[in-house]
Amino acid sequence: MLSKSSARAFFLIGTFLCAGTFIVLTIDTLKRVPEQTHVQNMDESVVRGKHLWDKNNCMGCHTLLGEGAYYAPELTKVYERRGEGFIHAMLTDPQSIYAGQRKMVKYNFTDTEKKDLISFFKWIGEMDLNGFPPKPDLTK
Repeated sequence: MLSKSSARAFFLIGTFLCAGTFIVLTIDTLKRVPEQTHVQNMDESVVRGKHLWDKNNCMGCHTLLGEGAYYAPELTKVYERRGEGFIHAMLTDPQSIYAGQRKMVKYNFTDTEKKDLISFFKWIGEMDLNGFPPKPDLTK
């Protein structure tokens, strides 16, 4: 059994050790963010695409980087999985892509807005997310 002063010392040393470790790991993570997100590839088109994503509440149905709703597909790697042509077609007329199934709202985006969203999806897909989202096993 620890004495009162030993317990206090144990608590304080443990608290400061854990807090120090947390601070060091936080600083390390923040240093890695520009490299992992490829911030140098973020141009005005990507920023406008992000604003469109937010303005149209796309996260109300889709997930991106694991955040959002689970009603519609996860779009973190959509550019890699489907390509620019599919995304453009989906943004142009989603009802024609999956006829007879639940459908995405047709937003009537301009060609520039579609290019901006595609740029945003391309930039998101190129981030180093430490293996997230995992590639699906399509062999089953």
